[in-house]
Amino acid sequence: MPPWSLLVAGALAGGLLGGGYGLARTPAYTATSYVVAVPAKDSDPASALGFAQAYGRVATQLAVLGDAQVWAGVPVATLKESVRTATSPDAPMVAVTATSARPDLAADMANAVSRALTRHAGTASGATHVKLRQFARATEPTEPSSASAAVTGLVGASAGGLLAGLALLARPRRSAGAHGRPAAVPAPASATDVRGQL
Repeated sequence: MPPWSLLVAGALAGGLLGGGYGLARTPAYTATSYVVAVPAKDSDPASALGFAQAYGRVATQLAVLGDAQVWAGVPVATLKESVRTATSPDAPMVAVTATSARPDLAADMANAVSRALTRHAGTASGATHVKLRQFARATEPTEPSSASAAVTGLVGASAGGLLAGLALLARPRRSAGAHGRPAAVPAPASATDVRGQL
């Protein structure tokens, strides 16, 4: 078989495996809600940025998720596994992102955690002089955030072709005289023959 046939076979096998995985995997949906830190009138506006960073870190703690599970209708373990937060170094804002196999549940979890976080920030606002306000609610996503079967198929085909190419490079190479007689090696000339030629 020609060497390029291994590349084609590897790409086809990888594409089939990748496409099959994309079809069999349950699609994931992602929804994001945003809350913003607002300083009190007599406090330093720059403190809101620092408290936004702090609230972003505590949003996935048990104290917040324990309240959020009531509104989301899922256990705390599901929230801890499915919810992530992100903050900006330039703006006092916290993004709460939830991922689920159901688009409506993804939005519900993101909004529930944002609501619980805002409530906890409100109870501590007397000491922090900073409150959290809801900036944007999470909406139900219309398309999955996970890769489609076509994308996973292309990735699989690329990986299969790459592995096949590496296998071709790593295979032992046969010498040119492996099928025929071994090449004759001339014997070294003696000193007498050399003097005769001179």
